[in-house]
Amino acid sequence: QVQLVESGGGLVQPGGSLRLSCAASGVIFKINAMGWYRQTPGKERELVAAITSGGSPSYADSVKGRFTLSRDNAKNTLYLQMGSLKPEDTAVYYCNTQAVSISGRGIYWGQGTQVTVSS
Repeated sequence: QVQLVESGGGLVQPGGSLRLSCAASGVIFKINAMGWYRQTPGKERELVAAITSGGSPSYADSVKGRFTLSRDNAKNTLYLQMGSLKPEDTAVYYCNTQAVSISGRGIYWGQGTQVTVSS
C-alpha cells in the first residue's frame, strides 16, 4: 500500500501564491508518475499537472505559466507551486500516484486539500 499525505492548502487572495506538498509513504519500489488533480462540486476531477518518472512536467492549459510542479525523488514528495491564483482555481486538490509497492502496481489518491482563492 502507498499512502499519500497532502498539505499546504488554505485561503489566499487573488493574485497570491500557495505551495502544495504531497508525501508518499509505504514500501515503494518505484513511482511511475505523480500528479495533482482538482475538483469542484458538481464537476469531474480534472488533471492540473503531472510528471512521469524521468519525464518533464505537463500542465493543464488553465494553469500553464502560473503553476510549477516539482518532485523530490529522495523523499518521494511532490510539490505544486501555485502563483497568480484566481478565484476559478478554488477547488479540492488531490495528489495521485501510479506506483509499484509491496502490494503490487496500483493507483493511489490522497485525501485532498482545500484551496480557496477569495478576497
